[in-house]
Order: sequence, then C-alpha cells, then structure tokens
Amino acid sequence: NGVTEVLAHRSDNLRDKFIEIPCSEDYDSHKRFEGCTPRKCGRGVTDAVITREEAEKIRRIAERGLSLGGSDGGASILDLHSGALSLGKHFVNLYRYFGDKIQDIFTEEDFALYRDVRQRIQHRIAHVFGISSSAMYLTKPTFFSRMNSTGAKTTHDEYWHPHIDKVTYGSFDYTSLLYLSDYSEDFGGGRFVFMDADSNKTVEPRAGRVSFFTSGSENLHRVEKVQWGTRFAITISFTCDPEHGIGDPVL
Repeated sequence: NGVTEVLAHRSDNLRDKFIEIPCSEDYDSHKRFEGCTPRKCGRGVTDAVITREEAEKIRRIAERGLSLGGSDGGASILDLHSGALSLGKHFVNLYRYFGDKIQDIFTEEDFALYRDVRQRIQHRIAHVFGISSSAMYLTKPTFFSRMNSTGAKTTHDEYWHPHIDKVTYGSFDYTSLLYLSDYSEDFGGGRFVFMDADSNKTVEPRAGRVSFFTSGSENLHRVEKVQWGTRFAITISFTCDPEHGIGDPVL
C-alpha cells in the first residue's frame, strides 16, 4: 500500500535501535544450533560500533580494490575472502589475476582493521540477540559493494530485487551491513528497505552505520536503485553452522 516509515534517518545518531519481530519458519528447514540459531528475530541499527573515521578507512580499502576492476553495470563487488572482483561483465579472482601486486594495493593494517570491525559487529549482534559470539561463524559471501546509477548489463547488476538472505544463501542466520557513504550527500536513492506486509521500513545509509537482522523471511528486503553518486557498503554475514564458516581474509 506504499506506506513507508523511516527506521533510521541519515541525520540520526543512533546508539541502539532494535525492533523484535516474530521469527519465520525458515530456520526449521535447516539444522538448528542451540545457543545460536535465531529464537529471537528482528532488526537493529547502530551508529555506536564503528566510527566515521574507521568507515572512511574501510571505504578506501574498497576503493583501492575496486579500482582494479569494476562492473560494466551499476553494481560492483569485491570479496576479500574468495578474491572475487567484478570485471566488466564477469568476475575474476583478484589474488590469482594480480598475484604479488596485491601487496601494493592492500596492507596488513587494512586486513587488521577489517578483522577488528568484523569482530565488533559480531559481538554486537550476539549481544542484541542474546547468543554467544563464539557460536557464530563468518560465512560467505561477505563482500564490499559499490553501486551507482549506471544501467544493469547482467543479472548480477540487478541488486534492487526483493530477496530473503536465508533463501538465497542457506547458510545465513544473521546479516549485517556496514555503510561506508552517506545517503543524500554521496548518493541519492539506494536506501535499504525492509518490506513488511503492512508497510516498508527504510534505513538511510550513513558512514559507520551498521544495520543488522536475522536472515529469514521475517526480513524480506531490497535496496532502492541508486539515482546519482556512489554508494559503498560491506555485507558481513554469519552462520550458526561451523561447516559453513570461513576465516578472515589474509594478505
């Protein structure tokens, strides 16, 4: 019915905002892990975990990595874990493609900051959902995204379709997004939209803001098309299943 409510304005400085919602049945079709698999579901936004300065440093990591490639369409990704990098209409493995030159692009400090930020987000999610941080595992895909208003050239560029993370990626139990640029200042459009039966709830990106939620169909969502400028973010995802866990990227 087109009713839209803003959960988090760019101008807000939110310590912690959390909305609990009933869990979907999606988790029942996967193996449950006691003390981790969601029994409490919902979505949260915080501006108190990562500073703007840290977000800017992380955005520079994304910019340096994406400068090596980039999609012909409006959405480019860089996955430091697998090495996946958008290049034209395809993906290449950054580590294989560029080999030792990678040392000129990234530093140990970059990867240490990435790891530190990931850990802080993991602890915050665990705290809010009342689970043990050590029971959660990083899972794939975890990646940087750069979006602009260029038209889509392949289906990979069509980031705006509604989806459910647990359905798209079975391993996801908790999803988080760290925004690395500011809505209405660095880009227009590109808001994150939770699609509820009665209304849409939007999150306006702001550098350093973390949005996190349980990954089932209680959190059907999409991203609006970016109208102008460039939107940077990083998706960091967690699973309760150790078999789907991945390590932090290493240089």
